[in-house]
Amino acid sequence: MSFSAAWLALREPADRAARDAALLEHVRTWLAAKSAPTAVDLGSGTGSTVRAIGPRAAHWTLVDRDAALLAEASAIPDACTIEADLAHIDALPLDGAVLVTASALFDLAGRDWIEALADRIAGQRAGLYAALTYDGRMEWSVPDPEDAAVTTAFNRHQTGDKGLGPALGPAAGPALAEAMGKRGYCVRSAGSPWRLDADDRPLQAELLGGIARAAAEAGTNAVGWLDRRLGMINCAVCTIGHVDLFALPCR
Repeated sequence: MSFSAAWLALREPADRAARDAALLEHVRTWLAAKSAPTAVDLGSGTGSTVRAIGPRAAHWTLVDRDAALLAEASAIPDACTIEADLAHIDALPLDGAVLVTASALFDLAGRDWIEALADRIAGQRAGLYAALTYDGRMEWSVPDPEDAAVTTAFNRHQTGDKGLGPALGPAAGPALAEAMGKRGYCVRSAGSPWRLDADDRPLQAELLGGIARAAAEAGTNAVGWLDRRLGMINCAVCTIGHVDLFALPCR
């Protein structure tokens, strides 16, 4: 499970626009009330989550397995980077953190991994901000007859093992909320869909290509669908569903 810096840069503006603003403000307000807070961002990439919350909101540790992405993230002021495999939860540098964050990660993870991470977070009563977890919805303002078949195939592909166990894909958001809730956490959730129009043509083109490749790997030929969708980039608004979550100990 690894993503290029070019892809992460392409999607960051859409991610920032999609994050639920009220939930993000709750995170910032909660951190501001802490004295010298420390936070750990898992699967950090180049640091988009830290930039969204605000680099000065906490002392950040950014964790990723991709050294090249971490090299870019190291430009964030007063942050440190750690190269690590997220699969090894017991080795993740979470001790002492008051907040754990991750974006566009949990839909790539399995139930056992989510439960084990929830145990570590709850063990020290840290907060959790999990943004942009894919929820299985893909819609276009101009429909295509193959949209449903391609979406079903893509969602099936999402449940393959991405390195963190058999991924939950669209079921990850509810599973994460349940995992935190049963550990005594109060969970707030909100939708954070991408809404991509003609101004997002480069991102849409990359996204559509990735969807078609995933559908093909899941057994559905999406070549014709991809050609038609690329031809509609200038006129069809694309909505990709996500959910944001902020969980804190109830007491």
